[in-house]
Amino acid sequence: MIRLNSKLSKWILFAFTVVILCSCDEKSDIDTNENVSNIDDTESEITYQVSSNDNSILDSMTTEEKVGQLFFIRPEQLIDDSYVNDEAIVAEENEGVFSVSDQMRKMYAQYPVGGFTLFAKNIDTPSQLSQFTSDLISIGTTDTIITVDEEGGIVTRLAQNPAFGLPLIDDMENIGSTNDVTNAYAAGDTIGGYLADYNIFWNFAPDADLNTNPNNIVIGSRSFGSDPILCSKMVRSYIDGLHAHGVKSTLKHFPGHGDTTDDTHSGYVSVEKTWEELKQTEIFPFAENLDATDAVMIAHITLPNVTSDGLPASMSHELITGKLRDELGFDGVVICDSLAMGAVTENYASDEAAVLAFEAGCDVLLTPQNFYEAYKGILNAVNSGEITQERLDESVARILEIKGNIIN
Repeated sequence: MIRLNSKLSKWILFAFTVVILCSCDEKSDIDTNENVSNIDDTESEITYQVSSNDNSILDSMTTEEKVGQLFFIRPEQLIDDSYVNDEAIVAEENEGVFSVSDQMRKMYAQYPVGGFTLFAKNIDTPSQLSQFTSDLISIGTTDTIITVDEEGGIVTRLAQNPAFGLPLIDDMENIGSTNDVTNAYAAGDTIGGYLADYNIFWNFAPDADLNTNPNNIVIGSRSFGSDPILCSKMVRSYIDGLHAHGVKSTLKHFPGHGDTTDDTHSGYVSVEKTWEELKQTEIFPFAENLDATDAVMIAHITLPNVTSDGLPASMSHELITGKLRDELGFDGVVICDSLAMGAVTENYASDEAAVLAFEAGCDVLLTPQNFYEAYKGILNAVNSGEITQERLDESVARILEIKGNIIN
């Protein structure tokens, strides 16, 4: 077992009280501000007690515990059958979960997940959120990590709640239009600061998509713009801002969701560009920042002129392992976009989707439609030999490393 339990969590909370947080045109006139882009990430001595070099931790875990580490779920998914799927969770008649119950602790003992992702339904008041995240971290003998989508602009979970009195960050489109990377850094710095205050150390941001299609209905103002060079520099500075507070970053939505007209939340979406075309446009901000980011989130878009498997990017071994890992050289954490989105649920059962995404090269399986089916699907695939222990250990090691490098 990973001994990251309540004693460590209490010490982490104590530490928080004393920590001071205080494009295509190569001639684009961007203020690169060397002082911003070279800000060092200073780590505290208080960290999760996980080291990527400590193989004994990984070796001591059971197969069930290893499989659990792959899943980052909504807190509601550890309740009961009334919240068995994502549709029930988001339904208006079902309130969000605001605290850790005995039932959740019991379910966690059986399904020891690696992390929780919070939504507006889980966020009520500052004191509630602080207690909730603390309890979620120490819900079992294996500490979890708390994640959130807090991009700024139209995608926020905490800042949209008036009880927190947090600054509202402008749309990334407006920040990008300033051509000044210090504004992107300020956005990441502000968001990273208040996320760390509430024990949230992994942000599913920044959005590295280029806004290349004026008819796009899902990216739009979430993007820093349509210029690959501008977007790339803005993304890096935003990441630096998050890292100043020990908050992990996630480039999304690889290989780029900007040149689409449909929304993968509701169904099938295709991008017709070739790989070479994508490398000159949508992929550029990702490729330029793979050395800076902690994780990359994979979209559910389909790329018929890039891959031959006909699968969404999130389930394509050709794309994730062949392109992102082997060709572009990324060895960090790969996380799929939510497996409860329509592009997945309309075509795949929860267990099938989880296995396909994992076999393609994803490390973290995010909020499956039916978590229990997905968990059992991966466990059965490991027990049958379809997924090797070596492949399982590879992903778990990456997840443990990202936890071990958190600044607390």
